[in-house]
Amino acid sequence: MANGTSVEEFILLGFPGTWQSRVFLVVVFALMYTLTVIGNASIIALVWTSSNLHTPMYFFLCNLSFLEIWYTTGAVPKAIGVMLGTSQTISFSVCILQLFFLLSLGSTECFLLSVMAYDRYLAICYPLRYSSLMSSVLSVRLALSSWLGGFLAISLLAFLTSRLTFCGPDVINHFLCDIDSCVALSCSDTRSVELATFLVSIIVVVASCVATLVSYMYIISSILRIRSAHGRKKAFSTCSAHLSVVTIWYGSTIFLYVKPSAQNSLDLNKIANVFNTVVTPCLNPFIYTLRNKEVKLALGRVFQK
Repeated sequence: MANGTSVEEFILLGFPGTWQSRVFLVVVFALMYTLTVIGNASIIALVWTSSNLHTPMYFFLCNLSFLEIWYTTGAVPKAIGVMLGTSQTISFSVCILQLFFLLSLGSTECFLLSVMAYDRYLAICYPLRYSSLMSSVLSVRLALSSWLGGFLAISLLAFLTSRLTFCGPDVINHFLCDIDSCVALSCSDTRSVELATFLVSIIVVVASCVATLVSYMYIISSILRIRSAHGRKKAFSTCSAHLSVVTIWYGSTIFLYVKPSAQNSLDLNKIANVFNTVVTPCLNPFIYTLRNKEVKLALGRVFQK
């Protein structure tokens, strides 16, 4: 008996298909993981070495890039081992740890994205007072609150999941451990876990999404009041990259977690998790660099040197 369960380890199925198809997925996952780490690490290094990027906006972007590196690292290497058949088993304790780690980082990302939206709201709606409203002290506090809030929000959920009883089967139809898979396999009453998952999703995902939407309602309203077309374009360019990231992230996250039951559509959840853990972290560096003039100028100066 380990942690009140007769199941000491689980078997991850990964993705069905032939050996060739799994190898193809391994190559795709490995390539995107490499791009994610290099891209996000490059953004951190670029902001660190470019004095003109030492602003709250890029401080939050560094936090997001640092988070994305660990978020994808918590899922992709194990997923590659599962698809190759070299690491398909995962112990119960490691499964709960992975679940806690990924959900905590996901919650932190929700909070960070809403903080970044608030930062853009202050920059566009109060440009003359922005430096005093969004001070370096406040930006550090907001980032720290996002990290602490993300991990604290998942602590109770991870604890409740660790108390579930598993009598068998021990096969998880996924490439990682998540709440839905644990609930589907448990032979004990899972209503408390499902209720906690739903409530945490409402508090973390929906609340941060609403805060982000409210910020953008004020941002769009302010942009529309700008008389010149050039001014409107310049104002919108400062938040277009963030808006693109928000749309991709919240679309898949709300589908995954904001629902009354956690046992539905496990195959669809697997696809949505690919977007969250593999695609989005890889796209973020490119979205911010390709649609951000200041970052492109800083990159140009680096390449010139």
